[in-house]
Amino acid sequence: MNSKECISKLSKGIFWDVDSEKLDMNEYPAYVIPRVMEYGNMDDWRLINQFYGLEKIVEVCKQVRTLDPMCLSFLCAISHTKKEDYRCYHFRQSFPTLWNS
Repeated sequence: MNSKECISKLSKGIFWDVDSEKLDMNEYPAYVIPRVMEYGNMDDWRLINQFYGLEKIVEVCKQVRTLDPMCLSFLCAISHTKKEDYRCYHFRQSFPTLWNS
């Protein structure tokens, strides 16, 4: 499956702010993967997992500054990695919210 086919099969609401016709999954994995992780459903997850593979998804997500805690937990569970290995885990800890201090 190529990039255009995969993009066309993803839920339309994931890329609401860009023209999905011009989006290239090979060129912008650091944009596509977190978007699908946070806003997609399980069918969308299966598509990117088939396209990129779990290893690439984990590699990209480890560098992302923000990722929903539920997405992070899901990714850690299926990839057998630790939350501490992800940048978003440490970045989030640096900025505690007022009610969590």
